[in-house]
Amino acid sequence: MTPEPVDALIVGAGPAGLMAAEMLAAPGRRIVLADAMPSPARKFLMAGKSGLNLTKAEDAADFARHFAGSVDPQTGDFDPRAVMDWAEGLGIELFTGSTGRVFPVGMKASPLLRAWLARLEDVDLRRRWRWTAMQGGVFGFDTPGGPRWIAPRVTVLALGGASWPRLGSDAAWVPMLRDAGVDVASFRPANMGFRVDWSEPMRRHLGAAVKGVAIHAGGLIGRGEWVIGAQGVEGGGIYEVSAPMRDGADAHVDLAPDLDHAALARRFAKPRGKLSLGNWLRRAIGDPVKVALLLEWGQPLPKDAQALAALTKALPLRHDGPMGLVGAISAAGGITGDALTKDLELRALPGTFAAGEMLDWEAPTGGYLLTACLATGRRAGLAAARHLDQSAQACR
Repeated sequence: MTPEPVDALIVGAGPAGLMAAEMLAAPGRRIVLADAMPSPARKFLMAGKSGLNLTKAEDAADFARHFAGSVDPQTGDFDPRAVMDWAEGLGIELFTGSTGRVFPVGMKASPLLRAWLARLEDVDLRRRWRWTAMQGGVFGFDTPGGPRWIAPRVTVLALGGASWPRLGSDAAWVPMLRDAGVDVASFRPANMGFRVDWSEPMRRHLGAAVKGVAIHAGGLIGRGEWVIGAQGVEGGGIYEVSAPMRDGADAHVDLAPDLDHAALARRFAKPRGKLSLGNWLRRAIGDPVKVALLLEWGQPLPKDAQALAALTKALPLRHDGPMGLVGAISAAGGITGDALTKDLELRALPGTFAAGEMLDWEAPTGGYLLTACLATGRRAGLAAARHLDQSAQACR
């Protein structure tokens, strides 16, 4: 079959791919945006079901400190203020919560996506187009109408990482890029929970939220809420420290972060009398869920008030390793920094750029992930547009 010539091909219609398409869109340009799923941005919509956390209202330098990996997403080029301006430009009214997290007033992702797709109405969005092959700058797809080939002048790859595969991020692209000489670091779960084999007494607390604690691991502190689940522990407070925990750092839970050691020791020094152990501990730390964790992970409990206070302030979080990629919020790993130019062009494939969670960076939840996808999609799209302009000038 004769390949279809286009100006630009974008593979992957998540936030990074859509932003790249926005940067490439121009009168007269023929742009194809191909996605393997029946509808675009499925992970984006799923993440926004409980409230779309668009970004976090932080200084650009502070925001950038939350990223790790061999690729710098350079969010300073599209910082939180720029993200908010962009969303408001789509007609989306925003608010900033008490933690600095920025949300649409309506909380949902779908109104933003509808407005965004309307802006991209001249981009040819092709659904159920799965990228399967690449030969000499020509890209092959499995489509509802059979195999198809596209010959683009410039390409942006934005296929996602390896988490939530049922929504499209299945990392099936890794072998193709490795065969082409692109260095891809193996994926690992990020922003994930940790497996815990709970004792029988703990099972009555399954589903309970853990609030008002702090988790310390690898120099990071997680103060967010988390959940005692049937498979282990997960939630915002866990995700904040999941990277060092995954990489082997010990984690300790401060069950009373707003009390110093001395104040807590005074509470434990009070006579127990006829109180049961659980009720006595609850009087000291105020929450049956915290008591349950102390009894689960702190046995044998010390009898000395000072030692018990020290344990309560630094309770070992005992787990059996991270949960897998399938249930992780995001992934670490991907196309390495050495494989890319500063414009996110693949050194092994000139004229082909990459963006989003395909790249080897990771960050906590809280608006960082989505902002970096938008920022890298914007950078790759702008670079691809410059590549088109330069090649057009060279042909004159």
